[in-house]
Amino acid sequence: MRQLKLIWDFRGPHALKTAQHHEIHLKEYIETEHLDITITGNSAINEMHAIAFLVVNESDMKPLRDALKPHRGEVYV
Repeated sequence: MRQLKLIWDFRGPHALKTAQHHEIHLKEYIETEHLDITITGNSAINEMHAIAFLVVNESDMKPLRDALKPHRGEVYV
């Protein structure tokens, strides 16, 4: 089954800290909703751009996209 990476972008001097904090909220949502999602993370793209993300099965993407409103997504490999 194809997996998709839902991504939230954060920019500015505090982008990485914001992305790290956002990942905490993503994990809380996963726990609260009893979802079978095990891959989350955050990453610095550069000193002014960072991302938070979670990886979902393509079949589960639409309701999660609508609920969580990621900025973008891509195929996870």
